[in-house]
Amino acid sequence: MAQRAADQGPAAKVGLSTASVYPENTEAAFEIAGRLGYDGVEVMVWTDPVSQDLDALRRLSDQHGVAILAVHAPCLLVTQRVWTTDPWTKLTRARAAAERLGADTVVVHPPFRWQRHYARDFVRGIRRLREETDVTFAVENMYPWRYRDREMLAYAPGWDPTDEDFPHFTLDLSHTATSRSDALAMADRMGDRLGHVHIADGTGSGKDEHLVPGRGGQPCALLLQRLAAMGYAGHVIAEINTRRATSAEERAADLAEALAFTRRHLTAPAGPASPVAPARTSP
Repeated sequence: MAQRAADQGPAAKVGLSTASVYPENTEAAFEIAGRLGYDGVEVMVWTDPVSQDLDALRRLSDQHGVAILAVHAPCLLVTQRVWTTDPWTKLTRARAAAERLGADTVVVHPPFRWQRHYARDFVRGIRRLREETDVTFAVENMYPWRYRDREMLAYAPGWDPTDEDFPHFTLDLSHTATSRSDALAMADRMGDRLGHVHIADGTGSGKDEHLVPGRGGQPCALLLQRLAAMGYAGHVIAEINTRRATSAEERAADLAEALAFTRRHLTAPAGPASPVAPARTSP
């Protein structure tokens, strides 16, 4: 495992999303993160009962010496009934989980369009939640859903959160690939409200690929270098799809490669000047 020089290490912590080990479980994610040397994990709250159990998560954190950096609220189609069916209750429970587990960030997706009441108050509601806690609610960029030559706008107010006045954002580079967006331009629009990064890659195929960074067409290295140069102090979370790994060893190798890539470019000299600004996490 590559070691960081004490006087040159990045301010940002590099974490592993527990979703990155699927079809292995949350417990396996803590073990792998600790073994590979990640700074911590982002807990994806989903159908795995351990991901919903705060006592179990604290035990895993202590057992493996792995900090919990962020909590990803259950916003996916497959998690519509996790914790509750009420989306605001999901967010308040995610906030309570973050506070109890020592995480400073809750990652949240924009509402689905069919969640009309939730979507109508989402921007105001996120700002209201942020005012009630030191935990950062970082709204993640998504993408249009595509099938053959058709495109469906599944999110409201929209898949690009920079169109709204949210206090903080999560930038996901697999999602910029899927939406065929300019990741650096989106980071510039987020500016000093960029509080969280999901590092991954994609080819722009229309599928949400979550490739190991460096294996697709996204400017992963350049973004990391610019963030480092600007003193970004948020978290960078490897959110990688390892479902096609043929063995536990191959999965671990992919996740080790993602960690090495991220740390290498967070300490590398920056590219051309960019208006990407340093992140502000919790006050």
